[in-house]
Amino acid sequence: MTTYGTIPTGTPVSLSLGYISFASERIRSGLGTLRSWKEMVQLRSLSVPASFAEAFQRVRTNAAYFRMNYVIIILFILFLSLLWHPISLIVFVATMAAWLFLYFLRDGPVVILGRSIDDRWVMAVLAVVTIVLLFLTDVTVNILVSLLIGVVVVLAHSVVRITEDLFVDGEDGARLRLRDAASSSFST
Repeated sequence: MTTYGTIPTGTPVSLSLGYISFASERIRSGLGTLRSWKEMVQLRSLSVPASFAEAFQRVRTNAAYFRMNYVIIILFILFLSLLWHPISLIVFVATMAAWLFLYFLRDGPVVILGRSIDDRWVMAVLAVVTIVLLFLTDVTVNILVSLLIGVVVVLAHSVVRITEDLFVDGEDGARLRLRDAASSSFST
């Protein structure tokens, strides 16, 4: 039995409700890719590095592993600094929407003119656009201080967080140490 051309008699799904459920599902799945906040602040995983080389290696490894968490920390500190500047806060909220849809909640890579854009480029462009738009709202000192505080917090964490217990899931489902997985992919 074909029903081409007939008017459906069931109740139509509201477009806004469908969009809200889709957005909430994307938020849950997108935030699920973050590293655990508990994993970031485990006290047994914090120690002072023995050398500058070890500190530098920790920063590189932790920046790769906790990248999304670090971006959220910096953006949250920036948000807190803008609470007393409503116009800047509105601009920030608008750019946060761009961050959500272009960086945090998308399924695949961003494709422009048939070319796939790397996550790091998307993050860098969004960061620059966010900063430029906020600079246009005359809160330059606020932005610079909050970004400096955010970078110091992220660097401090990435230096003292040991990397020996960080694991990534391999393609075959096996868990690899992050340092081993990174060194094997760059040694060719």
